[in-house]
Amino acid sequence: MKSYTKYLKMHTRQKKEIVNITSEIEEAVTESKIKEGICLVNSMHITSSVFINDEESGLKQDFLKWLEEIAPENPSYLHHHTGEDNADAHLKRTIMGREVVVAITKGALDFGPWEQIFYGEFDGQRDKRVLIKIMGE
Repeated sequence: MKSYTKYLKMHTRQKKEIVNITSEIEEAVTESKIKEGICLVNSMHITSSVFINDEESGLKQDFLKWLEEIAPENPSYLHHHTGEDNADAHLKRTIMGREVVVAITKGALDFGPWEQIFYGEFDGQRDKRVLIKIMGE
């Protein structure tokens, strides 16, 4: 079995933003030369997420609005007693998830209809990383 590792550098313009990273993942799959296997994609930060959904601008805005309703910015979080101010970002990350795993078939991501890979940033405007780990033959 072969493996391939690549890191994406992320730096969003907005504090909270959803970015489609599918093309970067597809590029890594091509670079890996792995034809059959799996591709793990995960955020390496506790205030950002990687998830799969549909590429549609209204839906991305709906996610951000929904997350704000579930885990709003609020100065009363106990986490803020440590000197931090991003407890809501930690909660949003937990809701949206840390990683995705996608099968690779015939050298390509084996998606269902409309599936795309997204990076969800909930405490952004600074450098972060996403890990791509591809394994197979």
